[in-house]
Amino acid sequence: MKFGGTSMAGTERIRRVANIVRRQQAAGHEVAVVVSAMAGETDRLVGFCREANALYDPAEYDVVVASGEQVTSGLLALTLQAMGCKARSWLGWQLPIRTDDAHAKARIEEIDSEALIASMASGEIAVIPGFQGMAPSGRVTTLGRGGSDTSAVAVAAAVKADRCDIYTDVDGVYTTDPRIVAKARKLPLVTYEEMLELASVGSKVLQTRSVSLAMKEGVRVQVLSSFIDESAPPADDLPGTMIVSDEELEGSDMERQLITGIAADKNEAKVTLTRVPDRPGAVASIFSPLAEANINVDMIIQNVAKGKGETDVTFTAPKADLVRTLAILEDRKDKIGYYRMISDDKVAKISVVGVGMRSHAGVASTMFKTLADRGINIQAISTSEIKVSVLIDEDETELAVRVLHTAYGMDAAA
Repeated sequence: MKFGGTSMAGTERIRRVANIVRRQQAAGHEVAVVVSAMAGETDRLVGFCREANALYDPAEYDVVVASGEQVTSGLLALTLQAMGCKARSWLGWQLPIRTDDAHAKARIEEIDSEALIASMASGEIAVIPGFQGMAPSGRVTTLGRGGSDTSAVAVAAAVKADRCDIYTDVDGVYTTDPRIVAKARKLPLVTYEEMLELASVGSKVLQTRSVSLAMKEGVRVQVLSSFIDESAPPADDLPGTMIVSDEELEGSDMERQLITGIAADKNEAKVTLTRVPDRPGAVASIFSPLAEANINVDMIIQNVAKGKGETDVTFTAPKADLVRTLAILEDRKDKIGYYRMISDDKVAKISVVGVGMRSHAGVASTMFKTLADRGINIQAISTSEIKVSVLIDEDETELAVRVLHTAYGMDAAA
């Protein structure tokens, strides 16, 4: 069971979480719980690091920011004990959760689960701080933003759990953001691949790394709400959304939807370089330095060369990396040989996702025609086997999501 920051924000909410955990143990389960820091606490700790030293050492940064989860794991264990449950906290270095030494963005390499499994078998509830691990040197590491989801899936894989329940501030995965489309439907089942695509194109329900780890390890993940009352159905009745393999989905009697979900992401920026020389190596000279700076480029369009042997190259990158991207390309202007650099951060990426695309033609044409009928201009396109994404003006995001949701027949019945 994993609980996010909003679920752990204060003693009253921690008591509610303890009740949910206690009910699961009372139902006969062996339970491990992974917790995030209280909502806003990690940002507060990051702020302290920046005030202390703008060019902070990532290893010391990890020492500071890992403390948020240490507090909530101890408080939840104390609350469970007050309710008469056997419970103890296990810090990342005590299990240990072994990671590489990439401080502030470490990757889990293995978890020693023997002591944890023995503790759970004895009836003790294990409370584990998410987000933190231990480097080969023995120092504390953190897994990067959203790392508690990854911690939970990794612990579930290590103890061979039947299920990993991720409690969030939403009660499942919807066909799109219900705040934009009131008729959005909650999905009972979603495949790992679909969830991975949805997470990567703007759906904030689960962190991408956690989904890819669940897919690799075959961990069944359920997304459900922690804001539930005593009368809510227990998690074992699967009231949320279950993330499963293609095989499990095919084995269910659920009718396969052509499109599973529509995601919108306003955290993109578009960059265009004009009159780039049309010669071998020109594109590499643009994207190699960006890759070295760990800037993820998404959509790439290279126009057909004009008569003078020149071409325009357009791509998207995360909005947060736009200033760095422009600085890197400006620095290499002479080497790349472009004429002008134009940027636009008032764009949004709209994506339709679904494994049904593999066996159905016309998904992209439906998208393009629907947007054209509403006068929405497409600035860039990218596709994968189960996803079509387009870049549009940011102001048209909500209209695009609504009309596409209707066009694909995803609106819930009134």
